[in-house]
Amino acid sequence: MKILVCISNVPDTTSKINFTGDNKNFDKNGVQYVINPWDEYALTRAIELKEAKGGSVTVLNVGEADAEPNIRKALAIGADDAIRVNAHPKDAYFVAQQITAVAKEGGYDMILMGKESIDYNGFQVHNMVGEMMGIPSVTPAFKLDMVDDSTARLEREIEGGKEVVEVKLPFVASAQQPMCEPRIPNMRGIMTARTKPLKVVEPTGAEAKSEYVNYSKPEKKSGVKMIDAENAGEVIKLLRNEAKVL
Repeated sequence: MKILVCISNVPDTTSKINFTGDNKNFDKNGVQYVINPWDEYALTRAIELKEAKGGSVTVLNVGEADAEPNIRKALAIGADDAIRVNAHPKDAYFVAQQITAVAKEGGYDMILMGKESIDYNGFQVHNMVGEMMGIPSVTPAFKLDMVDDSTARLEREIEGGKEVVEVKLPFVASAQQPMCEPRIPNMRGIMTARTKPLKVVEPTGAEAKSEYVNYSKPEKKSGVKMIDAENAGEVIKLLRNEAKVL
């Protein structure tokens, strides 16, 4: 079984975020990057399936050279090899096109990724890839098991409950907690990751369908107002006139 796991290189949530060029570009200076946390669920579950059923796990990233340290981290966690599409991830459509091109060429049985990236929270790529490849897309899944060599069973969230789905290979799925416990690389994994294959390919000629016009930070929160417990009328007034929640 060949599994392709797509990972994004995203800013750590503890990083201080700034923008440059009239707020049209993200400022990378001083920003620490990590593997997208949702993708770590997909990666770990893929490795668990490989260990249980055999096969291989390939990591795919659409990104520039600065993503390679986190690609190597994914290899250290347990992936067998990696592919980097040498392009800035312009938008979800562009990324999905790149993933589709690699997946079709590689003939993978399963394409896994996180339900969304924590930088743009788009929740789009997995469904686009399924549509472009003409195969099922199950999202967002919090459980994934193999029924037999050609069929998987997934559980996914629906409004008010869960849905159990059985699907034939190949398929696309996005992962979320509690699919598994994400792994961290051990020393042996870190050492072997240095020699594992990391192939760099050029992007297809696909064009992005959207562009980011500008960015802005959330407004700073105003100070806390302390109201006397006996003055309920003032609380109602503030909620109605300032907070505008009544």
